[in-house]
Amino acid sequence: MSKLLHRRTPVLSIILGIALCQLLTGCRSAQADGQPSIEFSRIPSAGEGSPDRLETIEGRVRGARPGDRIVLFALSGTWWVQPLANQPFTAIQSDSTWKSSTHPGSAYGALLVDSRYRPPLTVSTLPEKGGSVLASATVEGMPSGAPPKILQFSGYQWEVRSTASDQGGSRNFYSPANAWTDEKGFLHLRIARREEHWVSAEVKLSRSLGYGSYRFVVQDVSHLEPAAVFALFTWDDSGPPREMDIEISRWGEPEDKNAQYVIQPYVVPANTVRFTAPPGTLTYSMKWEPGRAAFKTIRGSSSNLALDAVAEHVFTSGVPSSGNERIRMNLYVYENKRNPLQHESEVVLEKFEYLP
Repeated sequence: MSKLLHRRTPVLSIILGIALCQLLTGCRSAQADGQPSIEFSRIPSAGEGSPDRLETIEGRVRGARPGDRIVLFALSGTWWVQPLANQPFTAIQSDSTWKSSTHPGSAYGALLVDSRYRPPLTVSTLPEKGGSVLASATVEGMPSGAPPKILQFSGYQWEVRSTASDQGGSRNFYSPANAWTDEKGFLHLRIARREEHWVSAEVKLSRSLGYGSYRFVVQDVSHLEPAAVFALFTWDDSGPPREMDIEISRWGEPEDKNAQYVIQPYVVPANTVRFTAPPGTLTYSMKWEPGRAAFKTIRGSSSNLALDAVAEHVFTSGVPSSGNERIRMNLYVYENKRNPLQHESEVVLEKFEYLP
């Protein structure tokens, strides 16, 4: 994006993790008496690498000294440092446990390192014990769980997100309970408070539609707090992101305009057009053609896009080509320490329409 629970008792988690580790042929760690070692107590599911998905990984170390840290990797063609290139270290807690997040991979690796170790972005083979690497362990990803929850909205099937993500540069948790349709067939997306953190909502179309005209009818979003983000966008999990966005957010800044059209990468000044989305029901549209993407916002729920526009813009540079992208719609939290989110939020979509 442009600005871009499962709880267990610690003892049971550790016992289950050790048992799983012993059963999986890919798991290994140095466990000689008195030598540093690493154990996994929570293993993420196996999956293809995706920059838009995060899962929790946990474990315990033995023989660590003050200042030692964990460095995590996920295997997707090569080993990628986790969870982010600029956040490669995972702290070890006072009870010797560690916990972090990781993008999916077919296998996961953990290194116990001292202060001399400098993590690379990728490695073809994980280093063995020696020098600044005090212990090394790997484990195969767990088999995939239950299929995603499916919603019917506007005649299309939508998959509901349940895995965490680092959209907006901060971690967001997601729950299938935060997306549903009502008796009118309207789609509801909600940010709700769950224990110590916020839980967001996202749905994605079950198939790619490609070039054509997309229309979204959205009820009043003027109530959203500055730190809330409501986004309508394209995203390709299997290739280049092919991301284009309609985003409703002030990114935590109360005085900023509350909406924008974006062609990624947003860091190119010409790729972002900010505007003010007024109160009331609005229709957002995007007409996507080879080399051209035309965005428009009008008042009300009319399908007559010739009506006067609240905002409109045509991009002719940097427009992605069609691939395996799918439409996604989400409501999530942007981390702004000066103006953090204070209350639960909800957005209602009345209709989604596609014309080739």
